[in-house]
Amino acid sequence: MIFDRLKRFSIVLEGMERDGPAAFSPGQAVSGRVVLELAAAARLGALRLRAMGAARVHWTESRSAGSSTAYTQSYSDQVEFLSHRDTLLAPPDNGESTVLQAGRHEFPFTFQLPETLVTSFEGKHGSVRYWVKAKLHRPWATVKKAKKEFTVIEPIDINTPALLAPQAGAKEKFARAWYCNRGQVSVTAKIDRKGYTPGEVIPIFAEIDNCTSRAVVPKAAIIQTQTFIARGTKKQKRSVVTTITGDSIPAGKREVWHGRALKIPPVGPSILQCRILQVEYSLKVCVDIPGTSKLLLELPLVIGTIPLHPFGSRTSSVSSQYSVNLEWLSSIPEQPEAPPEYSAVVSRPEAEQSLAPPCRSELGDILEGPFFAYIQEFRFRPPPLYSEIDPNPPSDSIRPRCMTC
Repeated sequence: MIFDRLKRFSIVLEGMERDGPAAFSPGQAVSGRVVLELAAAARLGALRLRAMGAARVHWTESRSAGSSTAYTQSYSDQVEFLSHRDTLLAPPDNGESTVLQAGRHEFPFTFQLPETLVTSFEGKHGSVRYWVKAKLHRPWATVKKAKKEFTVIEPIDINTPALLAPQAGAKEKFARAWYCNRGQVSVTAKIDRKGYTPGEVIPIFAEIDNCTSRAVVPKAAIIQTQTFIARGTKKQKRSVVTTITGDSIPAGKREVWHGRALKIPPVGPSILQCRILQVEYSLKVCVDIPGTSKLLLELPLVIGTIPLHPFGSRTSSVSSQYSVNLEWLSSIPEQPEAPPEYSAVVSRPEAEQSLAPPCRSELGDILEGPFFAYIQEFRFRPPPLYSEIDPNPPSDSIRPRCMTC
């Protein structure tokens, strides 16, 4: 019997001799082999291979239609990303079976992944999976099957203008208890960019004003939101990835975070381009207020796979997207004509007033942090100030010219 002769039937992907998962990128070639070990000569029919990749979602919801009637509603959907078929061992044209001798036999295979694929994912109500399955057909016996799963990671480069843009927001909330206003709590937060990769540290800049009569506690957390879509209905699952807790803020005090560090643990990248399954991240800064609900401020995040370039500046990444014409600099003369003396046009008190830094009362609430130096830098002295009053009015002895002459 072939059950006694077949010692091994498995799939080995290139570079993965053990049972560990293999990872690939969209557009990459997947190579491997089907290994067949026989203890003795055996007759075989055909050996076929199929590569598959799909996203699936499924969940149920219980609904009631009265006091004693209840039913369960099922939601499911599927999107196929990959489908490849190949025949590694075809039966002879005469319809007979192929005889393989005892020993180890390998059947290599190669197929190309599509250029656009969704990252592998396992969630509570859905998944994105990729696998290779081999079927061995034998005369007078059941079909023998072997399956090997592999991982696909969609590249997300955070070195793009959209993901390098700073994210900021502000919110406020009145603390009320028994219809009494106990004061206001406000929070302002900012992060330097939107895109990060696992292992990076997010510096959080925030200000929390506690104008209530009780102490409040600020916190920050990274939230993962899984969204499953089927038949026009959404199902979401939120989970906390990591969190930090700040010091308690007494009543009437302010707390400032000068880049409070929040490290991103090893998590899967964002999934944003799938029709039925999405994985999104956000940074939430919340303030626990005793006696009322929390004050929440949410900033969007994208977890990518390609980290920040080693030259790591947003301006270098953005400026590389555009060309700047600097030819006009060559037309500037080495010694341009000097403008008029500034003291000849503006008196000393006016000059001191115009160059003095603005008063804090004039700026209002624009600057909340430390006062930054007000610096003006000129290559030459500034030109005279514009004025609608003619400094050299015409003399009364000059006869005005007749316009009709």
